[in-house]
Amino acid sequence: MSLKQSAGGAAVCLGCDGSCSGFQPHSWRKACIACGCSTVDHAPGGDVEDDQRMGRLLADSPCSHLTAKVKGGGGLRMYKRNRMIVTNPVVSRKDPTFNTTTYDWAPAGLNQTLAMQYMELLPASQRPVSGTEGALERRRQLFSQLPIYDQDPMKCQSLASEEEISSMLLFVKQYKQEVLGVGEVALPGESGALREAVIQRTAKEAKDRSNSNKKDALDHSSTNRSTASAAGSTNGTDNSTKTEYRCTGCQGEVAKESPAVYAERAGYHSALWHPTCFVCSECGQGLVDLVYFCSNQKLFCGRHYCQMVWPRCSGCDELIFCKSFHSSNDGRTWHQHHYCCWKCGQNLDTPCQH
Repeated sequence: MSLKQSAGGAAVCLGCDGSCSGFQPHSWRKACIACGCSTVDHAPGGDVEDDQRMGRLLADSPCSHLTAKVKGGGGLRMYKRNRMIVTNPVVSRKDPTFNTTTYDWAPAGLNQTLAMQYMELLPASQRPVSGTEGALERRRQLFSQLPIYDQDPMKCQSLASEEEISSMLLFVKQYKQEVLGVGEVALPGESGALREAVIQRTAKEAKDRSNSNKKDALDHSSTNRSTASAAGSTNGTDNSTKTEYRCTGCQGEVAKESPAVYAERAGYHSALWHPTCFVCSECGQGLVDLVYFCSNQKLFCGRHYCQMVWPRCSGCDELIFCKSFHSSNDGRTWHQHHYCCWKCGQNLDTPCQH
């Protein structure tokens, strides 16, 4: 699904009440020169572009099973976004008809009944039903929470040296392996099944790698990891006997018959969330498509985790990997050459008519 397009084909702004003629990107700011609003407010592109960006993010991470290789794509991966189509019969005097509702995204691995239970726990305005404000908000959150320039140096315009590029690549590799995750939905007490799926997936990945002439080393690594995971699954047995479950977010009770969200990085045996409590610890927004970054037992969206580690430029919105940059008393930061007026480019410390 794409956002509304102008007559020229450019995505119009959702925040300008129809006054924007269509997205015209600034040369380096993540904003539209036609209306001044951010790229997020336009969310240009569509499903294919969104799935390509998500596929790149999840590739080379423990969540890569949610992606698929693009045929002839040179190793590129596409997000296997789970869509859900719900068909309900309409009772009438004539022949039966059906109402069909399409969700642009739904949690993976669930039967439709449990998936619908999950959706009904979300506010109606946040349900990604195709063609609704909820679906538009999901796309805006993809741009805002998971900016492509936080994961792909090729999409950055402010990396000025090989050292900065290397620093970013190392950072991305680190968070993919140690921090990035995708939440999983299950009933309370079913975390053991989620752990078992991880063990099986790990074993399969190890087997696939062993077929690439790395059998000895990878068999040893796989055995160690599977043993650790299996040991952890003992907690699943203990969990299944629990009579009460508490949300890690609000500390409120989670009903046994109500779907909850689990995060592997936080530990299946010790943490679960109400669907509406699975949010970024910094901005409080629901984590889009359940993608989280876990640090110090707290969940963050990609944007706020990344800028917790590296400063973010208030001008271009990219992370700052250079050693010298401008800082203000209120905590904001800029690349030195981006500390300037939007209209005339004058240094912000120098008065201008804008």
